[in-house]
Amino acid sequence: MSKTSEIMDVYKAKMMPTYAPAAVIASGKGVTVSYPEGLMLYDFTSGIGVQSVGHCHPKVVKAIQDQAATLTHCSNLFANEPAVRLADKLVEISGLDGKVFFCNSGAEANEAAIKLARKWGAANGGRYEVVTFRQGFHGRTLATVAATGQAWCQEGYDPLPVGFAYADYNDIESVKAAVGEKAVAIMLEAVQGEGGVNPATPEFMSAVRALCDEKNLLMICDEVQSGIGRTGTWFAWQGYGVKPDLFTCAKALGGGLPMGALVASAKFADVFTPSSHASTFGGNPVAAAAALAVIDVIEEEGLLENAKAMGEKFKEMLEEFADKYDKLLDVRGKGLMLGLVTEGEAKDVVEALRAQGVLALTAGAHVVRFLPPLTISEGDLGEVQDMMSDAFGCVFGE
Repeated sequence: MSKTSEIMDVYKAKMMPTYAPAAVIASGKGVTVSYPEGLMLYDFTSGIGVQSVGHCHPKVVKAIQDQAATLTHCSNLFANEPAVRLADKLVEISGLDGKVFFCNSGAEANEAAIKLARKWGAANGGRYEVVTFRQGFHGRTLATVAATGQAWCQEGYDPLPVGFAYADYNDIESVKAAVGEKAVAIMLEAVQGEGGVNPATPEFMSAVRALCDEKNLLMICDEVQSGIGRTGTWFAWQGYGVKPDLFTCAKALGGGLPMGALVASAKFADVFTPSSHASTFGGNPVAAAAALAVIDVIEEEGLLENAKAMGEKFKEMLEEFADKYDKLLDVRGKGLMLGLVTEGEAKDVVEALRAQGVLALTAGAHVVRFLPPLTISEGDLGEVQDMMSDAFGCVFGE
């Protein structure tokens, strides 16, 4: 199979229809990807926030190759050096003086956070309920679907696990009303991703932290999409001057390999005890080596600063388009996690952008989501600007 049509025919015949892929990606390099036929496109999805240091970064590729030739797996009955070094590094860059649990994905990391909170709550008054937010998103396991306050991903899976209450994002009074006597934690994204690229206000984040302190609740930050430099800090919560008790990360962490992590502050670092939670592939040495290389690249190439600088330039570009077209209503987000709010269907804009050579995402029905690699340059933005201009012209008319 070498052509798009051949690959898609087999895909439709042999793979479950959980996805509706728009195209086939054959290769990637830096900020671009290519179809099997060779057409190159700018990837402003980063594989849904995964390829933050770009596709096939030489340092990440070498780390994977070297580790794959040394040790690919040993199970968690034994320790491996890359995972231990990565845990130490995550504690260092987060400034959260605690410990790490490794798994394979964001959903698993969030599931682990929920389990840890409940295990702690069981020993502290029999509390188990986690307050989450409408328009939030935390994963596709049954527990994380229940934690996700969006009906579209819950439909057909009843009965869902109990123990979740929903509040309105950026509305602290709604949060207070949702905190019942069995509440054990408040779980939120500092920037909602799938729910529309909605950043928390500084006042809201501070108020959530204060409420958790007052009510003896765990504050859990889901950094699956916003973490590992995407918003210009290692983790989005670091831009708010607060510290959570737990946070999760995944996606960009593994540089394209499956990798998730739960990081707990010192107070909660030993809630999990031997055999109370596990993951066969968690802390896989190849994935851990890739993650260490990702962090090295971000530090060495100044990509946190680049995310801020290019994020500002990209946001200004999108705002110029919003000023030009009445049906582009707003631009929001932080760093290189940006959303363009449309009056019509966001998918129509995404399709038009792809036709012009730019891959983008939706975040709900009316938000076009952009997650370009943190390595994006001003020159790249200039080229993409022309492509976007053509796409918007096609959708909205000149």
